Amino acid sequence: MLNGLMQEQPLLISSLIEHAARLHPQGEIVSRTSEGPIHRCTYADVRRRARQLANALTALGVGAGERVATLAWNGYRHMELYYGVSGTGAVLHTINPRLFPEQIEYIVNHAEDRLLFFDPGFLPLVEKLAARAPGISRHVVLTDRAHMPASSLPGLLCYEELLAAQSADFAWPQFDENSASSLCYTSGTTGNPKGVLYSHRSSVLHSWAACAVDGLAVSAQETVLLVVPMFHVNAWGMPYAGAMSGARLVMPGPALDGRSVYELLRDERVTLALGVPTVWLMLQQYVESAGLRPAEELCLRRVVIGGSAAPRAMSERFANDFGAFVVHAWGMTEMSPLGSVCNLLPRHAGLSPEQRLAVQEKQGRAVYGVEMKIVDDDGVELPHDGVAAGHLLVRGPWITRGYYREAGAGNLDGDGFFDTGDVATIDADGYMQITDRAKDVIKSGGEWISSIALENAAIAHPAVAEAAVIGAAHDKWQERPLLIIVRKAGHELGRDEMLDFLRDRVATWWLPDDVVFVDELPHTATGKLHKLRLREQFRDYRLPGA
Repeated sequence: MLNGLMQEQPLLISSLIEHAARLHPQGEIVSRTSEGPIHRCTYADVRRRARQLANALTALGVGAGERVATLAWNGYRHMELYYGVSGTGAVLHTINPRLFPEQIEYIVNHAEDRLLFFDPGFLPLVEKLAARAPGISRHVVLTDRAHMPASSLPGLLCYEELLAAQSADFAWPQFDENSASSLCYTSGTTGNPKGVLYSHRSSVLHSWAACAVDGLAVSAQETVLLVVPMFHVNAWGMPYAGAMSGARLVMPGPALDGRSVYELLRDERVTLALGVPTVWLMLQQYVESAGLRPAEELCLRRVVIGGSAAPRAMSERFANDFGAFVVHAWGMTEMSPLGSVCNLLPRHAGLSPEQRLAVQEKQGRAVYGVEMKIVDDDGVELPHDGVAAGHLLVRGPWITRGYYREAGAGNLDGDGFFDTGDVATIDADGYMQITDRAKDVIKSGGEWISSIALENAAIAHPAVAEAAVIGAAHDKWQERPLLIIVRKAGHELGRDEMLDFLRDRVATWWLPDDVVFVDELPHTATGKLHKLRLREQFRDYRLPGA
């Protein structure tokens, strides 16, 4: 084997912010802060303050590989932690505050966090956690002295004072690019959350995929609104991709309601926004109720939707009302998270709007670096014909090979493919479409019914705010679909009307056996429908004629 004569430079997260500060020093980061006002800074500012933070962490005795936790919304201080912590060789552990307190206690102790940085609004949670997480030696409030809350926590530190005491002169250490950089835990809906430990190499490679034109096309031409939280798979890698490309970033802080998001889209002239369907549903409902004309007021060109399937009706509303193209994307915490992106091919240029929406319903084609296959229950690979549905397996340089502090190879098969737990089809052009989670698929008379497809068809009804489908027990067919609906405020809708609406939109044998109306649906900590809780809630429900 003849080796090449290329320089060997480790792919480190610190190199991203150094690049941004050199090539995009005036690139702006806009944040709605916990204190209230909008804050504006630049990539040069983030580098300077991340270096101050690195010196502060060194003074506090944080060593390479040790975990530093955050409980924080999207904002410039949180972004400084992304670089200041990982840049020193320590590991950034972003905690999802929407988890149950017991789950947060578990993951803090499981991760063996040393320090905890948190937004002031999380003080009550942190005070309760402190006695049950003895490994955390210091707590730091992400604010200035004027906004420091009163607390019983001993030795509580003020973030701005911590930085002010340190020099911005810091040389980022060089180390193995495979060193751990950050740690995220799954939401743990079926047992304890599991830790996914990313490396510097995986995070930098993932950023390249996000910036690629056939990825998410993040560039210096974009103003990007990060509705996806920075505690959820590192905001889909956007703080890293933003620095790599010089994109202008807009951080919404804790305000994710429809009005607040709309105001940021309008006032900051956002061109690209990323988030889960739940948030976009709130935005669209706000626009409808307020009688706004977003296509005339906004500069929004693309909306990336991931986390769960984007209903066709949502894509249609963004196209018609906002003049924005929905980019359906798919991934997982275990995948950093980017796996596939639904960009169109040249041959789709002549499609009608209806035909284009049918393509947009799919989760898209694998980005470079990710391999996909679908297999049956026996592990036999299935054809990519858009019809055969099987278990979706993936592998690549930013996909986990195991969970943190758990023995074994995780969910890997003999060829190193990770079992995602999703059921999907892949067509001849490589477009993948999730038909269900393996645990959520409805098995009726030996055939599979996609709960996702039924939900997306139901939400197209103008009176439906949200829809969920679960399998209900049936004596003859084993399971049949039960449709659970949340009506929009001020709208009337009955069972028969809903079923009539679906009759021309899904296969006859897919039609739900019943429709139930509720005031709200349960969601996981990441905004997905909590199907496990729904199945428990309707465990004893009897379908008509079952």
